Amino acid sequence: MEGTFKKKLSLLDLTFLGLGSIIGSGWLLASMNGAKYAGSIAWVAWVGGAIAVLLIGLVYGELAAALPRAGGFVRYPEYTHGSLVGFLSGMASLLAYSSVAGIEVEAVVSHASYYWPALMGSAGPSLTGRAIEILLLLLFFLLNYWSVNVFGKINTIITFFKFVVPSVTIITLFFFFKEANFATVGAAPGGAEGVFTAISGGGIIFAFLGFRQAVDFGAEAKNPQRDIPRAIIMAVTLGTIVYILLQVTFLGTVPSNALASGWGHVADFMPKSANYPFVWIAGSLGLSWLSTLLLVDAVISPAGTGNIYLSGTGRVLYAWAKNRHFYSWFAKVNPRTGVPRAALWLSFLLAIAWILPPNTDTWSKLVDAVTSATVMTYMIGPISMTSMRKTMPNMKRPFTLKGGSVLSPLAFIAATCIIYWAGWTTDSMLIGLTLGALVLYFAFIDKDESTRASLKQAWKSGAWLVVYYIFILVMSYIGSFGPMKSPWIPGQWDTVVVVIGAIILFYWGVNSALPKPSFETDSEGEAPPEFVQA
Repeated sequence: MEGTFKKKLSLLDLTFLGLGSIIGSGWLLASMNGAKYAGSIAWVAWVGGAIAVLLIGLVYGELAAALPRAGGFVRYPEYTHGSLVGFLSGMASLLAYSSVAGIEVEAVVSHASYYWPALMGSAGPSLTGRAIEILLLLLFFLLNYWSVNVFGKINTIITFFKFVVPSVTIITLFFFFKEANFATVGAAPGGAEGVFTAISGGGIIFAFLGFRQAVDFGAEAKNPQRDIPRAIIMAVTLGTIVYILLQVTFLGTVPSNALASGWGHVADFMPKSANYPFVWIAGSLGLSWLSTLLLVDAVISPAGTGNIYLSGTGRVLYAWAKNRHFYSWFAKVNPRTGVPRAALWLSFLLAIAWILPPNTDTWSKLVDAVTSATVMTYMIGPISMTSMRKTMPNMKRPFTLKGGSVLSPLAFIAATCIIYWAGWTTDSMLIGLTLGALVLYFAFIDKDESTRASLKQAWKSGAWLVVYYIFILVMSYIGSFGPMKSPWIPGQWDTVVVVIGAIILFYWGVNSALPKPSFETDSEGEAPPEFVQA
């Protein structure tokens, strides 16, 4: 017997799901990366990243309040544009989501090696370290397996701790603030390009990606119409305040002798024994108690985020299966616990698969890929929201984004730029994998008569997305973020071209929507859309 999701999550739970994902391994490492790429103006990158994410988040706030769905990021594109767009969005989500738990347990083991050096070898985690990573993933799996209520309450407690430690760090280090540090130049690449690189590849957008949890757990919220938009806004706002203050604190407290060669080389002066930037700074100031607290949090913060993402991956797999692009048993919910257990099992196995290859031994190596893959799912939301306003103007919207006709294309442009700024190496891999996965699309579509019958309409509604991927791929190669020593489109002009292309593709995508959104994939227990009197 198939069960339904349990509506157990409060506004606080939803907010802390988002904030708990936002404050993960990113807060310990991203400030150093921001300074490396953008120098003393790295805080600008955090402001830009927060604005971009909040624009995207507000778009999904309107969608999720009207249609609270498990794995909503995968399901809304299917509703508005059919199976092709739904499949490609699901594939990007799967690549992004399934890897984050692996990234976070890598961070846990790396941080814990300060106390237990045997966890790390010369090329990454040792066999003991790998075993600990797998045991951590097993613990996350068990915490998620029994009920969403237990999972939510444990996460709320952990997130509270994760919020307190950065706050203590900020307050303490401000007593040692040196304004002269801000006069140091020499970031690599620096300037506007450095800000763009920091946003996409320095861990800034990666740090903010967790806002989506309120959307993906929407089917399990007590009052989704009211709480989902609020949770998104609160999580992003609180995360932004913490991260900007951390970045400014880092810039102002880095030891002066480490700036001899500029911000681009500041990491070269950090001793390996210090492990992480804020631990290094605290140690240099003689604050051993703060170093200890940071190292404890360095284990807890990423562990809490990994726990959330393992659960979130299960919701994405559930949504993909509900869209009939994956095996149907992954769309089943346990009637007693309200948890999609089969999807959760696969999430656990995928997370293990991500940590096994030897080339995933450094936190930063996966950040670019995860950031771009996640934003590849985000950028479809503004098109879904705008097209749904056209095709279903009388649908009840408990939260309506004011100025949506302007903010929605801006959100799409912001997401597109983030994908582009990740660079050729990352984009070619992800777009190649996503387009290559169309083989699976045809394999699954052949098993369903009704989906086969609508294949022509699916391609008509989804051609813009294939062109979008090809456009980004070409621009990533010939622009200033590509492999060419002499880019065909140099400087910031390549970003201007990307913005113009994004505007064209946005309106193409909006006008390619299905004549009427299809909600036939709703599961038992999920309410159909409500309508207001015309």
